[in-house]
Parts: sequence; C-alpha cells; structure tokens
Amino acid sequence: MSGDPEDPARDGAVTGFAGRMSYGDYLSLDPILSAQHPLTAAHDEMLFIIQHQTSELWMKLAIHEITAAMRAVARDDLEPAFKILSRVSRIFEQLNNAWDVLRTMTPADYTTFRTALGQSSGFQSYQYRAIEYLVGNRNAAMLKPHEHRPDLVARLEAIRAAPSLYDEAIRLLARSGLPVDPAVLDRDVTQPYAPDESVKAAWTAVYRDTGTHWKLYELAEKLVDFEDYFRRWRFNHVTTVERVIGFKRGTGGTSGVDYLKRMLGVVLFPELWALRTEL
Repeated sequence: MSGDPEDPARDGAVTGFAGRMSYGDYLSLDPILSAQHPLTAAHDEMLFIIQHQTSELWMKLAIHEITAAMRAVARDDLEPAFKILSRVSRIFEQLNNAWDVLRTMTPADYTTFRTALGQSSGFQSYQYRAIEYLVGNRNAAMLKPHEHRPDLVARLEAIRAAPSLYDEAIRLLARSGLPVDPAVLDRDVTQPYAPDESVKAAWTAVYRDTGTHWKLYELAEKLVDFEDYFRRWRFNHVTTVERVIGFKRGTGGTSGVDYLKRMLGVVLFPELWALRTEL
C-alpha cells in the first residue's frame, strides 16, 4: 500500500452533518436499531427477533405495493400493475430467503429462550393477515387474535370490506367483455371467495387466445407468479418450524406444524390453477 489514506472529502463527499440530514436521520436508524429487546441472555434470541422484525418490514412494503396494484387494476392501468406485482413476488423471495437464516438456529438453540415468548406467535401478525385479506383469503375467524387492538381490527375490517386483488382482476375480465356471472361481480366481498365456473371459463378463454387478451394473460401470470412465491413462503415456514420444534404445539396454542400444513391447502386464485389441466 502507498499514498495517503482515502479521504472521501477530497472527492467532494459531504462529511460534516451538524445541522444537516444524514443517512441515519433519513432512515430513522436510531429507533429501528434500538428496537431489539431480548428477554433472555440466549445468543440466538437476537437472530429470532431481527428475522421477524425484518420480515414485518418486508410485509409492510408488500401491503404498500399490493394496494397500489389493486388500484391500478381497478382503473385499467395494467402496465404499472405488472411492474408492481413483479416487485411483490421479489419481496416474497426476500421473505423466503429469511427462512434460510433462521434455519441456522437448532432445536437446542431455540429451547434456550422459547419459553420467554409466552403466547406470542407469528400467526398473530397483523400485517400477514392484511396481506391475506388484500389478495383474497378472507377468514373472519382470524380477526380474533387482534381483538385486544380495536384499531387493528378496524384496519383489517376495512380491507375485508373492499374488493380483493383477485376481485379486481375478475371485474377487469368482465369489463374486457368476457362473460362473468353477475353473482360473482356482486358477491359479498367480506366472505371467502368460492371458485366459479364462469370465471374459470373466462380465464381459459384468455389462455386459449393470448394474442387477443395479452394484457389479461400477463396479469394472470403475474398473479400466479405471486401465489407461487407465497406458497413457497408457507412451505418454508412449515419446514423451518418442523426442523426447529418438530411437532410441538406452537407458542400461540396452534397445533404447530399440523396447523401450518393445513394452510398449505389454501388457494388464492383457484381458477388460474384449475384451468391448466384443461388447456
């Protein structure tokens, strides 16, 4: 090595931040980096906290993006919706990668602090529930873990009272001239979506003539791409839990792995998967 040490100020970089907004100021790093409060002296509790906190940050972004995609589809502005939905899939790729880090924690590591979690559990995540409601999995029973927070219940109920992402996609099918049963278009959107033959026929027509319906076809594939990543996230959750705690009950009282495996059977956009058998 030779010469003087690199000084970014010589290259024009600002290095004095008295009275100026710094990187840490803009990102509010002080409250973010001081939000980790382990309840035990266990080494791996910090990993557990940060993994879940960062996942919640990614979910916050997913909610922001899915909401924007829904609005774009509702106003027939599909190109921005495609870009946004591609981003949502990449967000879930990041969420999937987080399980790889958590899986470095062994059962012996987890038992050193698991009892400190009390009844807290990931299935109580308000933001995860918001994502499920936004994309169409609307189970009213899942409001119960939030009843101690009327503000959160009100937010979730507001999401549940509005059309989901899939509802907006189906309404777009109808606006595009494809026949959809009026009962589907006028359904009570607070209730879980049930597969419908007219919707399946409409999506099938899109896939059989992609040249005529290219934008609808691209939207359909963006939805399938998202659900693909979403399913992987659920599957990785199951395998991580089984690897770390086996078949013990979850901290929140669920059956743990068995409960998570049942969630793997939930399909968000059923007709888009069913039509593939018939093409």
